[in-house]
Amino acid sequence: MAKITGVEPSSTNMITAGTTITGDIICNGDIRIEGNLLGNLTTKGKLVIGATGEIKGEIACQNSDIEGFVEGKIIVGELLSLKATSRMIGDVVTNRLAIEPGAIFTGTCSMKTNYANDAADKKK
Repeated sequence: MAKITGVEPSSTNMITAGTTITGDIICNGDIRIEGNLLGNLTTKGKLVIGATGEIKGEIACQNSDIEGFVEGKIIVGELLSLKATSRMIGDVVTNRLAIEPGAIFTGTCSMKTNYANDAADKKK
């Protein structure tokens, strides 16, 4: 009998366009949001919010690329990348931040190392 040991590191969870989730999401792997999330998201992997994706809530992740809309606090352990089509309203805590021309960011930013990893561990 096969033994299931957990999520494959190369697997990606996806919330597609046209899908709305109300509630919190906790996952170990990468996740891509093209739909809407009204709630908090915690992942040990990478978060990608596509151009049609929207999140209203608190986010904690290791890395993130944002092309869509975020309203709320985001805590990123390594790199947060706001793409040209992104709209971010809220507070950012990250180790590194990249903002492309055209991105809209309204809020505050704190540059801290190891803070996001500690915050993600505390949310478990």
